Amino acid sequence: MKSANTSAHTCDAAVVGAGVFGAWTAYQLRRAGQSVVLLDAYGAGNDRASSGGESRIIRMGYGADEIYTRWSVRALKLWREFIGDVQPPLFHRTGVLWLAPADEPYTTATLKTLQTVGVAVERLTPDELARPFPQFAFDEGTWGILEPDSGVLMARRAVQTLVQAAIRDGVRYLRAAVVAPAGTGRLASLSTQSGETISAANFVFACGPWLPKIFPALLGELIHPTRQEVFFFGVPAGDSRFAPPEMPVWMDFTKLVYALPELEQRGLKIAIDRHGPPFDSDTGERNVTTEGLAAVRAHLARRLPDMRDAPLLEARVCQYENTANGDFLIDRHPAFENVWLVGGGSGHGFKHGPCVGVYVTELLLNESPHIEPRFTLASKGTMRQRQVY
Repeated sequence: MKSANTSAHTCDAAVVGAGVFGAWTAYQLRRAGQSVVLLDAYGAGNDRASSGGESRIIRMGYGADEIYTRWSVRALKLWREFIGDVQPPLFHRTGVLWLAPADEPYTTATLKTLQTVGVAVERLTPDELARPFPQFAFDEGTWGILEPDSGVLMARRAVQTLVQAAIRDGVRYLRAAVVAPAGTGRLASLSTQSGETISAANFVFACGPWLPKIFPALLGELIHPTRQEVFFFGVPAGDSRFAPPEMPVWMDFTKLVYALPELEQRGLKIAIDRHGPPFDSDTGERNVTTEGLAAVRAHLARRLPDMRDAPLLEARVCQYENTANGDFLIDRHPAFENVWLVGGGSGHGFKHGPCVGVYVTELLLNESPHIEPRFTLASKGTMRQRQVY
């Protein structure tokens, strides 16, 4: 039986959730002069969190969706400034290669947006693809776009490094689960399940797939955690073709498949981006399915024939926490004037952590904040129609 903890904490801002959105928010609020308490039920970068796991892609392309492209550009700059020369590196500049059949509209729109925004990008014809990437098997007519400056963030270590930096800056960090707030108006304090009390001027709930658990009546039908399977395959001994610089991150967009080259001797990572079944982040079993393994093996054999019989080194189950169309949720709670909801990463949010932190900090410190209409609670629907990839 747990012993009661009656500690009390007072601060300017309490941030619930030490994933990438919450950690960057706490870090930026502290840099803006706020006193901050950061809480997480399972710990920063834990394996139950959407920010857990080894790695995440940071790419600039989003079709015609310029808002996320511009945020990605800014986020990469902020990530690199924060990371500096940390070793082992938290960012690998692998490049990101988009693959698509002829005249595929999303990839065509991506190229146009990248050029408009001024992102370094190369358009590769079918012949131009084959020369630098002989390890691939390309379907007839396949073309690509290459973002040479994009790459991979080492997710778990990046979040944990960020939380450590926030603590050094004065953020108070608690490993504690919170009790869902009740009432309306202005929230004076928040309680933890272990009996602690946190009083704050503002409260930010950036707890990913736990948002609909803490606020079921409000978000139960608006945020949908899904089960996603990720696989790591061993590359041939002494073969450098499946690691940077010979292999970039690549995305087979129309197949909803993405892969990361071998990094830090962990094997080649591949996954299917299609949303899986509903998933409970607290209690869900994290064993992959035979069907999921067979599906990624088929994609691997099709695109990288020499990896056809590659051994599976490891596999894991994570989750997305999806809004109906993939846009983020960043808005004030309608029942509490000083409670903010930050989530809806929808499988693409990790890279944007720095921009989310800056944006939420500006909202909290601005007496008349302007909220991007696409991020508002009012814009969220229950009919799932994914539009952001």
